[in-house]
Amino acid sequence: MNVRVTRFIDGAREATGLAVIVDVFRAFTTAAFCIAAGAREIVLVADHEHALALKRDHPSLFLTGEIGGRPIAGFDVGNSPSAIERLDLTGRRVVQRTSSGTQGVVAATAARGILLGSFVIAQATVDHLRGIADEVTIVAMGHNAVAEADEDVQCARYLESLLRGERPTPPTVFLEGDHSSEGWPDHFPRRDAELACQIDRFDFALPVAREDGLLVARPMWSR
Repeated sequence: MNVRVTRFIDGAREATGLAVIVDVFRAFTTAAFCIAAGAREIVLVADHEHALALKRDHPSLFLTGEIGGRPIAGFDVGNSPSAIERLDLTGRRVVQRTSSGTQGVVAATAARGILLGSFVIAQATVDHLRGIADEVTIVAMGHNAVAEADEDVQCARYLESLLRGERPTPPTVFLEGDHSSEGWPDHFPRRDAELACQIDRFDFALPVAREDGLLVARPMWSR
């Protein structure tokens, strides 16, 4: 298997083969928690107005996301796995917009397929790829898709090692991540970071399908 690691929006745009878009703090940790809470699928969008328009047409949709890390007016919840873990989303369709992760998914137009990447579904993601991929591009999206974030780099390297058949030591992630300079932000619960660093909490991968002009992630459970 040919595996390479890239980063940021440019890396997503240039991704070939199957692209794993990694956003640990917090988009694709939150996405995994939505599925674990019973959601049937997640629609990934770049524009929050798109998400709000979808909800106007279909009020039962559950919106999650952020702009600049902060919750978006009109959304049901922010980009927070610790908020999701208390909810029952059984059967719900989720729409997600974030500043890094969903931007990368939308940008990965050259990829043959896309999967969402985070620590909480790492092994299941690798298991899924082993059965279908001969080329994988892992994209560490970073902070706002333009600045390196330790947690995404560590996750990308961890996934790369697993795909190469190695047995990597579980990485140690600096919890402050890309917020170390200004201190822990009030819109980012520390519980979110703790949950995001739990390797293999869930046993499903999140491949993305292109359907009717939308990008939709649904779980593929490990056997």
